[in-house]
Amino acid sequence: MRALRGNEEGSTLPLTIFYGFLSLVLILIVVSATSLYLERKRLFTLADGAALAGAEGFSLDSVTRSSGGLEAHLQPADVASAVTGYLGTAASEASAGFDELSVVEAGSPDGRSATVTLAATWHPPVLVILVPDGVRIEVTAVARSVFR
Repeated sequence: MRALRGNEEGSTLPLTIFYGFLSLVLILIVVSATSLYLERKRLFTLADGAALAGAEGFSLDSVTRSSGGLEAHLQPADVASAVTGYLGTAASEASAGFDELSVVEAGSPDGRSATVTLAATWHPPVLVILVPDGVRIEVTAVARSVFR
């Protein structure tokens, strides 16, 4: 029995297998988290461009002169129309990786700024049991046109 107790031959193989598996799982989780972060940033960039297009979707008849200078009054329907037009042209190349891209909100709550909320579904690049298969991402961007 003493001879077996002193013999540690083969005891590192299970540890090597376990740590190799643990490292692989951690790498896959980090890759998935990074992919989710980058997908959210891409969606926010698209929403930011749509909000800017919506903020400039006013007609010249709605521009008034005030003591602070010129002010544009946005109509929610004009903002929604400009956002839809922007997404129709820009989203074809920018949204190639987005699943179920939708406009949640496109309007102007105060008449001066355009608010756009976009939603999409993210799927992990590598299927891992610990990471959900689809996560809904929702971002909101606000833009305002200012005359100087």
